[in-house]
Amino acid sequence: MDFAKNISSAHKAFRSWREVSFTERQKLLSKLADVLDQNKEHFAKRITTEMHKPISQSIAEIEKCAGMVRYYANANDVLKPEKIKTEFKVSEVHYEALGVILGIMPWNFPFWQALRFAIPAILAGNVVLLKHASICFGSGDAIEKAFKDAGFPKYIFQNLKIGHAEIKDILENPLVRGVSLTGSEKAGADVASLAGKNIKKSVLELGGSDAYIVLDDADLEAAAKEAPMAKLQNTGQVCNAAKRFIVHQKAEKEFVPRFIEEYNAYQPADPFKMETKLSKMARPDLADELEKQYRKAKRNGAEVVLPLERISESEFRPGIILVREGNPILWEELFGPLAILMIGKNDEEILKLANDIPFGLGNSVWTKDKKRAQFFIENLESGTVSINKSTASDARLPFGGAKSSGYGVELSLHAIKEFTQIKTVVGNI
Repeated sequence: MDFAKNISSAHKAFRSWREVSFTERQKLLSKLADVLDQNKEHFAKRITTEMHKPISQSIAEIEKCAGMVRYYANANDVLKPEKIKTEFKVSEVHYEALGVILGIMPWNFPFWQALRFAIPAILAGNVVLLKHASICFGSGDAIEKAFKDAGFPKYIFQNLKIGHAEIKDILENPLVRGVSLTGSEKAGADVASLAGKNIKKSVLELGGSDAYIVLDDADLEAAAKEAPMAKLQNTGQVCNAAKRFIVHQKAEKEFVPRFIEEYNAYQPADPFKMETKLSKMARPDLADELEKQYRKAKRNGAEVVLPLERISESEFRPGIILVREGNPILWEELFGPLAILMIGKNDEEILKLANDIPFGLGNSVWTKDKKRAQFFIENLESGTVSINKSTASDARLPFGGAKSSGYGVELSLHAIKEFTQIKTVVGNI
């Protein structure tokens, strides 16, 4: 594949696109949202076919994408020059688009992840090259066509059907000015290293092992009811899913049996049936990896609360393991239908358990006490803290990680500026 032609055509499109007004770009976004809505069943079937997400969740993904696009279509223009009061006649801060931005996106949310990165970057005046996961090339093509059907100029969004080996050549091209990656910690480190070597801006949204903290004064019924979906949405293949359920010891007897009962109601079924809540994993090798982690956790002292039972090459009956501090599995991300349960004796110990991992994406805290909630808000090391709700991304709010979960921001008005150059204008005229 001749990437130079793709990059050249993207750069040529950028030179025209950056001159289009913020308002005119937004009008095209409104049309794109309509295209997503009008084709949501078709797009949803594509997602489910490619990576086996339950069809109701695939439809919800497209609906969420359309809502996010509309949010940006109606957003305030945060790129207007900012006037700063100084002794000079002119003191301004300008925000200018960088140019061609590469997006390296995963398979678990084939439309949402790609559009979540692309929309604010394109609204800022950039153009996008997408390197999608190999099992989601069809989704990438569908997104490219959606941009075309919405009336966007040619080459504003291009889907490149390439592998990881080609990323180096693309990032070494001087016309490519930035990269956004959603994926594993290793993939993020490799791409960030390449970007840094070539002086390119990078944004990383990496793995997580988020805590779902249940204190003894929480609404335990509500916490138990929401807990399974917090972990098992998309068959547990969600970066900001609740992966560690850290329960106050005074709540253990009441919460854990309720949690197990609700959790056990999620069993694998036909992903094309609307009532299905749990499907098979995206690929057999991912199931192999989860099974290895399950065995590793048990070898290091984890106790089985609900067994992780493999029933086909990619399907599991979901499991829960009780893990204690020091188990090496805590330093890994469990990407699939296997949850970790931990018990803490007080708020301070629960906080230590929650923070004592390499990741820091989003944590959830369940309590009725504002003072206790504030303690966790101020001390949890994560990009998001949710109170009495499971962690979920929201177009209106910044989304990003701390520690090994990455850097940079997606979503919200902040994301529009991620791939812009800040230019200071100062003097007298």
